[in-house]
Amino acid sequence: MSIIYVLIPIAVLFVMIGLAVFFWAVRSKQFDDLDKEAFSILFDEKKPAVVQKPTVADAAKQPD
Repeated sequence: MSIIYVLIPIAVLFVMIGLAVFFWAVRSKQFDDLDKEAFSILFDEKKPAVVQKPTVADAAKQPD
């Protein structure tokens, strides 16, 4: 029975920590755009085209 005097304050502390973390997440806008991350796994990002520099061999192949 005396363990209840220890467990209740610990439970209240966990609830307070959980609420603090939740309100921090809401204030820092963690929940603003939930769909973006859900769709980002489905679609690949566009990769920029790689521009290759002409080499000496390529310059010799070009007609004058």
